[in-house]
Amino acid sequence: RLQALDADLPARLLHYRHTENAFTPLQTSELLLACAPVLEALIAELFAIETELEQLQARTLSHDPILQFKKLFVQRRARRRLIKNDVTQSFAELDAWLDQSIQAAGLDSADRELAIARFGQTLLADEAAHSDAIEQLTRWAILGLSDPIGQAAVRGWTSFKLPQGMVPAHLVPVEASGSASSGLIEAVAQNLRRRDGFKLTDQRMSARAVQGEVHYCIYCHDHDGDFCSKGFPEKKGEPALGFKINPLGVTLTGCPLEEKISEMHLLKRDGHGIAALAMAMVDNPMIPATGHRICNDCMKACIYQKQDPVDIPQIETGVLTDVLGLPWGVEIYDLLTRWNPLRARQYLPLPYNGKKILIAGMGPAGFTMAHHLTMEGCAVVGIDGLKIEPLSDTFMHGAVRDYAALEEQLDTRVMAGFGGVAEYGITVRWDKNFLKLIYLSLARRSLFQVFGGVRLGGTITLDDAWALGFDHVSIATGAGLPRVVNIENSLARGMRQANDFLMALQLTGAAKASSLANLQVRMPAVVIGGGLTAIDTATEVQTYYIAQVEKTLSRYERLARTIGEARVRAQLDEESIGILEEFLEHGVAVRNERERAIAANEAPNFVPLLRAWGGVTVVYRRGMNQSPAYLRNHEEVTKALEEGIFYAEGLQPLRAALNRFGYVESLECLRLVRTEDEAWQDLGDKLTLPARAIFVAAGATPNTIYEREHPGTFEMQGVHFLPYEDDEDGLQAVPVAPNNKAEHTGPFTSYEKEAHRVSFIGDTHPVFHGSVVKAIASSMRTYPKIMHALKIAERGAIAPKDYAKFREQMTHLLQARVVKVRRHSPSVVEVLIRAPMAAKNFRPGQFF
Repeated sequence: RLQALDADLPARLLHYRHTENAFTPLQTSELLLACAPVLEALIAELFAIETELEQLQARTLSHDPILQFKKLFVQRRARRRLIKNDVTQSFAELDAWLDQSIQAAGLDSADRELAIARFGQTLLADEAAHSDAIEQLTRWAILGLSDPIGQAAVRGWTSFKLPQGMVPAHLVPVEASGSASSGLIEAVAQNLRRRDGFKLTDQRMSARAVQGEVHYCIYCHDHDGDFCSKGFPEKKGEPALGFKINPLGVTLTGCPLEEKISEMHLLKRDGHGIAALAMAMVDNPMIPATGHRICNDCMKACIYQKQDPVDIPQIETGVLTDVLGLPWGVEIYDLLTRWNPLRARQYLPLPYNGKKILIAGMGPAGFTMAHHLTMEGCAVVGIDGLKIEPLSDTFMHGAVRDYAALEEQLDTRVMAGFGGVAEYGITVRWDKNFLKLIYLSLARRSLFQVFGGVRLGGTITLDDAWALGFDHVSIATGAGLPRVVNIENSLARGMRQANDFLMALQLTGAAKASSLANLQVRMPAVVIGGGLTAIDTATEVQTYYIAQVEKTLSRYERLARTIGEARVRAQLDEESIGILEEFLEHGVAVRNERERAIAANEAPNFVPLLRAWGGVTVVYRRGMNQSPAYLRNHEEVTKALEEGIFYAEGLQPLRAALNRFGYVESLECLRLVRTEDEAWQDLGDKLTLPARAIFVAAGATPNTIYEREHPGTFEMQGVHFLPYEDDEDGLQAVPVAPNNKAEHTGPFTSYEKEAHRVSFIGDTHPVFHGSVVKAIASSMRTYPKIMHALKIAERGAIAPKDYAKFREQMTHLLQARVVKVRRHSPSVVEVLIRAPMAAKNFRPGQFF
């Protein structure tokens, strides 16, 4: 295909693949941009979707008139005249003229924004003849930007979304809540959103809005200034000098994967949907696990530093969903994970090389490592301590034509378990259907197996792994124990670890009407902490509380009808009766609000109810703009506040006060005051917050439980494994790298037994902890070093023909199977399970 286009292209592509650093960044971009549309056409032919691809391109380019109107009318004409504000007509008058003009021009006004944009195009085609109309349209646009009626008329239009200046310390719009003495802040009232239940809470940008962001980009790759990908250097052209640090103290390292963002945008701008996806997947084959509501390192390092950056994560997810919307979109994604001619390395999977790798943890770091190692020809066994549900045979052994066949509503889906923190730790702000794409791509590979309910250090040890024939173990077990806040009564009823709540909520399906899970939450609730876990917990507590009281009311009424109200209450003690009455009252209020909303044909608004019951307050010891959540991803703080939660700055929790039943009823805090140098000072004041539920989200330490259970296995450095590099002289300890772009990050532990190595990646690693995309990057950076170590530690590879026997052995040893079920009495059931490795390593006190 390339030969037919340009006789020189094939040779250049082969040179790019087989010669390290063959081209400069500019030459690489030029080569891949020339190849990408050819790849797109070939894939369209392979799947016989040429017509659908043309339609996708036409839909993408259909927004161009709007973006031209934005540039030529709204930005160049209207915005420049805002200071003068010399429009004497009313918006209504100009709007009526515009309607008449559109109708006279014969334009379809069903999409008014597009009709106006096309009308503007016709005027600009002959400016001299239409100067008066151009002036009228400009005045209309001026009022669309400045007049309240005009602003309401164009609200949500891409053509009127202009970049706003950024003040780093005030990225989240807030206002004081209630009296000044309370110290609480909340979202600006007009920004509040109505959330109901656990469906996907953010439907992402429209296709038009995505194109608006694409056109906002200035495509810096053509001068090697794509800092969004490579990081914002302290001095341009001198990356060795390090990266800039923004006013919030965040190092601008850019995308941890160095995804080809600018090139992806250029292809998306021109309507090349598949080509844009293939370009992004050169460096990010796990693209379903990144993007919108997951990462924003790229936005932080965008060339726009004093105004809104390009919303790259929205574009990235839009590129993926465009392709998934095509027939066979799932299969196109699956194909590109394994065959992508735009890659210099891993453009095709290598044949089995006899090496076997055990990966502990199937979160983002683990499943990314499984991808890279299977592409290198290694056999991979993935294990996870939690359950992992098998995929349907329909998907495993049959091609998926429509992505909709894979999709499930997030509020009803069964947790598959695959994805670790992405499955259990991230809330429904993110579409977890994307995990199934990655799971399916891996599960279909002949060199990959995955087993749930298998824990490294419990079910299987490192010595077991070597005895079973593994050549390397990679630890991707993520974050471990939550940090404890030292306050009085921290173990009282009503106190809970935030990550325990989130895990229980998602793993048990407590919010589902059919669930019998006992997960009791009361209002008002307080969440202690300033990280993203605290923010997620606050939003989910609010939403779960509505579901909980509704479920309680419904079940109480059914029981009362069946066995009588007196009998129901006779089984409860005084405290439980009080809680029941509370829940029933609130359940009736929720029911009434639903009925009101149905009558008014609008979504129910639970925020006033939740606030009347005390609401949910996030308590942080410093300012919101100093919190980890704000620094890492302030958008999540904004979105959470829009759901109606409160935020309390400068509060240090001291003790939980208890009621006469020993249940929490308030949280006493030390009030700190911000000084001029942004420090927080204790003046001795205290504040008591009502709280019938307190959730602690004070962070977590890396999961190093193996060392605690098997002391002396690994050298430690504080709370994490001591990082090592593996060079020609063997393992060498290295200091913790300053950032994820450093050359030597130390991916190996100190373990060195019989030439075996153990790597650690993701949240377990001090350089890559804290985000999904960094976890994914840790695997991308580490797998070449694992391959290098395996070649050094050559021990005689097992012939490929023996792999089938090994695979069968792993299934026998690691897959637990129910053999027999005996019911001894109505309340006693005996289950006999065959799980050889679990049985071999069982110790009294363990449970599975």
